[in-house]
Amino acid sequence: MKLYEIASFLGCTEIKDSIEITGMNTLSNAVSGEISFLSDSKYEKELSDTNASAVILPASKAHLLPKGVVALESDEPYMSVALLSKHFAKPIRSSDISPVIGEGSVIYPNAHIENGAVIGSNCTIMSGVYVGAETVIGDDVILYPSVTIYRDCVVGNRVMIHAGSVVGSDGFGYAHTKMGEHIKLYQNGNVIIEDDVEIGANTTIDCAVFGSTIIKQGSKIDNLVQIGHNCVVGEHSILVSQSGLAGSTTLGRNVVMGGQSATAGHLSIAPFTTLAARSGVTKSIMNKGVYSGFPLMEHKLWLKMQAKLAKMLEA
Repeated sequence: MKLYEIASFLGCTEIKDSIEITGMNTLSNAVSGEISFLSDSKYEKELSDTNASAVILPASKAHLLPKGVVALESDEPYMSVALLSKHFAKPIRSSDISPVIGEGSVIYPNAHIENGAVIGSNCTIMSGVYVGAETVIGDDVILYPSVTIYRDCVVGNRVMIHAGSVVGSDGFGYAHTKMGEHIKLYQNGNVIIEDDVEIGANTTIDCAVFGSTIIKQGSKIDNLVQIGHNCVVGEHSILVSQSGLAGSTTLGRNVVMGGQSATAGHLSIAPFTTLAARSGVTKSIMNKGVYSGFPLMEHKLWLKMQAKLAKMLEA
């Protein structure tokens, strides 16, 4: 899509640049030929170093762009991005190349493997499994019945995904009009699952808006867990049933999340942190430890508070 076509679509009719725009990305990850945006002032510092060819942003921030980067001025950048994202959404099926199945792999008759997918050696793909276009699956992988893996995802070696789980579904992203209508932000990234990960039944892992949602090596995820778009789960982490990560949360390695614990979005959790059951995390955790409750506090303090409350009730 030509930049002047994008500009016209967004109402920036004075832009006549004919550069071909091939995709959308964040300010820090965009390369030449991609378009980015600024809708949150906390990312303003990334404007001066962006390699994007064009940026959708408020007029008051246009002077911060590097020379040669085209400013597409918008009073509602996030809405503009949502409207534009549909034009860069990938088709569900996009390849005429038959799937590649590695030696020793067993594909049950009613599993469906889209064109362009690659499945490694000695895998077991059971009944009702769907593997999307351009997805790459490593060696010794087991996909139990009714697992769904959307297009473009990457699954490492020795991964086990239990029945009913969904990998790569759209993240929950919408721009909101002044009248309260919800405009879909198309999620054009993917999910990467590294080696030796096990994922329980009926767990969902959303694809990234741009880039990748990443489950790092050796992590173990229980049944009924929700992982939002652009999250990163650190190596050897454990997420217990009904825990959840809001979008763009990053867990360090060996983080343990107890049952029904959850985080708000755009947070970082220090390596070797444990969150007790039903913990609610609203701020980043910079120091490892054991935490409980809502509002969150150190577990020892939470235990003391519970003991004092019990005594008060006895009085």
